[in-house]
Amino acid sequence: MTHSAHGHGGHHGHGHAADDQADILDLDAEVLAEHTASIIEWLPFKESPRQIVDLGCGTGAGTLALLARFPDAHVTAVDSSPDHLHRLREKAHTSGLDDRVRTVRADLDTEWPDLGRPDLVWASASMHHMADPDRTLRQVHGMLAPGGLFAVVELADFPRFLPEDAPEDRPGLEERCHAASDRHHAEHVPYRGADWGPKLTAAGFTVEGERTITVSTGHSEAVARYALSALQRMRGRVADALSSEDLAALDRLLDPSAPEGILNRDDLTIRTERTTWAARRP
Repeated sequence: MTHSAHGHGGHHGHGHAADDQADILDLDAEVLAEHTASIIEWLPFKESPRQIVDLGCGTGAGTLALLARFPDAHVTAVDSSPDHLHRLREKAHTSGLDDRVRTVRADLDTEWPDLGRPDLVWASASMHHMADPDRTLRQVHGMLAPGGLFAVVELADFPRFLPEDAPEDRPGLEERCHAASDRHHAEHVPYRGADWGPKLTAAGFTVEGERTITVSTGHSEAVARYALSALQRMRGRVADALSSEDLAALDRLLDPSAPEGILNRDDLTIRTERTTWAARRP
């Protein structure tokens, strides 16, 4: 969904940074697959969509979930990152879905390619990366077939992973990291966590439903790897805003060899919320 851990609609990636981003998107897909499936099931379809566009598809979590739910559908997957699209194509090939996926590399802030006339557009954790989201909403409205559905999935905030009293020597560390990260995002990603309902209405859509799901996932090896990757990325944003004591405690958490390190804990969870708006083009 990054770049947060999840939003990926407007970013280019290269080298190790791109690999790290792709890895965390894959982990996000793995640990939150059940929640993604429940969102798709909730959407108010009048009939099963046949042509779908996934805006800011990342490494394909939404694309593959939509293909699984709608076996007769084809998905056009759009992202600015060639690395993400390459990984998505590999997954599609492994799953025997090559003929049902088309990938399009595009930075939607600067160009809008021909994406056909879909009856479903899916945008998960990508709209908040658009430089001009109102323009993007108008573009989607014009592209959708009459009666088509636009599903916008937004993150409430960055996930929490640690118990409230951890790490034991610096209680409240995770919340202080979040506060610093929120200040960073307020400056650089101001639409993260936005209420998309009024914006969808202003763009000409009829909002037919809004649903917030609470994500609470217990400890597993995948959750531990997800937490490690996510907190490593957060460290890059918040290091300058933390005290030396907090930064040292965070580094101990990120140390694979430390007894209190993320990979050696068994008390991790994923706690966050995601809100979905289902909007129809009249």
